[in-house]
Amino acid sequence: MELTYSSIIQNKHIVEDIYEMHLEFENKEINPGQFFMVKSLEGSYLLPRPISVYDYDGKILKLLYKVVGKGTKIFSKLKTEEKVQILGPLGNGFPLQDIKGKVALIGGGIGIAPLNYLVKNLKAFEIDSYLGFRDKIYSLDKFEEFSQKLVIATETGNYGKKGFVTDFVNWEDYDTLITCGPEVMMNKIIKIGKDKSIKTYASLEKRMACGIGACLGCSVKTTSGIKRACKEGPVFSGEELVVEEQPW
Repeated sequence: MELTYSSIIQNKHIVEDIYEMHLEFENKEINPGQFFMVKSLEGSYLLPRPISVYDYDGKILKLLYKVVGKGTKIFSKLKTEEKVQILGPLGNGFPLQDIKGKVALIGGGIGIAPLNYLVKNLKAFEIDSYLGFRDKIYSLDKFEEFSQKLVIATETGNYGKKGFVTDFVNWEDYDTLITCGPEVMMNKIIKIGKDKSIKTYASLEKRMACGIGACLGCSVKTTSGIKRACKEGPVFSGEELVVEEQPW
């Protein structure tokens, strides 16, 4: 973990309110599923925002983010060579050594970000990717390159299959499920994994203030008590997560 000021190489608009920021960040080891706390120098009174690692090649750190409030709106206006404050890499990522068999990656919306960095690190596995969006699709290149099968679903039917992406997964085909996205989607996948005895991992998206476990603002209910998404997570096994019953 390191607190540093990193120069922006590129900060481009992808589609609608989705942006991709490239930062200088050399020679660090980053595990898929880890994240950074990012803070702009403008509006310094605002708390940093947690953003998952979208991609990393040893020199350039790529972050995919969605504009949802004042802080991320400021991010979207930043230009090349401006600097941001970053703290990381933080958290526990996906346990690559424990992943086995045929894998389904299931992402929803901006939740595809950590799965993008993961998919290229699972080259030794047979991977099918299922990605769901509301209307516009984006950032499919790595999934197209490294997946045996790629299924796209949009709620509007504007692209791919119409409906929720979880409607199109053949659950019995997989030994491992890995997911990140809206909470209701992940809760459904976790429950299916438990019911069908499929090993499941979920990267939780939680509001965070500090990113280092001090503020307890990202508490997660587990079978062994309350844990912190920023410290013990953001990746948890489905077996340990306590999921409230939902009227699917």
